[in-house]
Amino acid sequence: MEKIIFFSLVIPIMAFVLYLGGRAIMNGFSAKEANRSLKEKIENSNSDNDNLSDELSKLNDLRERGILTQEEFDKAKNKLLDK
Repeated sequence: MEKIIFFSLVIPIMAFVLYLGGRAIMNGFSAKEANRSLKEKIENSNSDNDNLSDELSKLNDLRERGILTQEEFDKAKNKLLDK
């Protein structure tokens, strides 16, 4: 009789503990995946910013050498910044 009472209490408790453990593990995997995708977005954003700064530097160089007028420089700069 004592064994029946013991197992009727222990089995649901163990099942609940395993359920909570599984949920915690799955939440950890989800958070890790979210962090990975966020990190990739940040890296892509940084590369876009690097490309933008390179393009602006090239435009400024062309303006300083007299190849572009100030108006042309402003138009090209606004076009780059609107992307």
